[in-house]
Amino acid sequence: MALAFESKASTGILLPLLVLGDTFAIIYYRKDVNWKTLFKLFPPMAVGVVVGVFVGEKMPETLFKQVMAVIIFISGIMIVVLQRMQKDKIPQHWSFATLMGLGAGFTTMVGNLAGAFTNIYFLAVKFPKRAFIGTAAWLFFFINIFKLPFHIWSWGTINEDSLLENLYLAPFVILGFFVGIKLIEKVSNAFFIRYILVMTMVGAVLIWLR
Repeated sequence: MALAFESKASTGILLPLLVLGDTFAIIYYRKDVNWKTLFKLFPPMAVGVVVGVFVGEKMPETLFKQVMAVIIFISGIMIVVLQRMQKDKIPQHWSFATLMGLGAGFTTMVGNLAGAFTNIYFLAVKFPKRAFIGTAAWLFFFINIFKLPFHIWSWGTINEDSLLENLYLAPFVILGFFVGIKLIEKVSNAFFIRYILVMTMVGAVLIWLR
């Protein structure tokens, strides 16, 4: 999205599509959510979103694009470290949840890029696969709803033009959801992670150079 549109504008175009995907996800994983963890992460994430609103509001497009590229690089590095780290070495203190929540909130506001932070925390609390996916789905559903007013009235990145793009792209989000359900059962976790890492880093380079 950041390559197809301006970096900041892409966050507003993508957000309603994420909410649509989240809606399907929370229906599918409606029984696989850890509410205690969700309510622990949501408050610091909300604070991080507000910080991201003020930081990104006056940021020039070129700088916004560079910040987004740096966040993508850091996210990729965090995922690599996460995969190599033993689960019992990841801190589980409440301050760790607060730090991960703040980081996730800020990065989701300036680029919808919070996955690395939440993944690290969910690994720390040793969630089984379905609880991992289900809790993440519900958490991002709530945080993306929380972000909507800021994109509409503060940044102005959700508008008539962006909603027209959403109408065109929405069917592909729905199709992608059902394809994803089938593929996730057939693709190994190791291959999936490697694919995401490679595409993440390629995307970061292209955004930086664009």
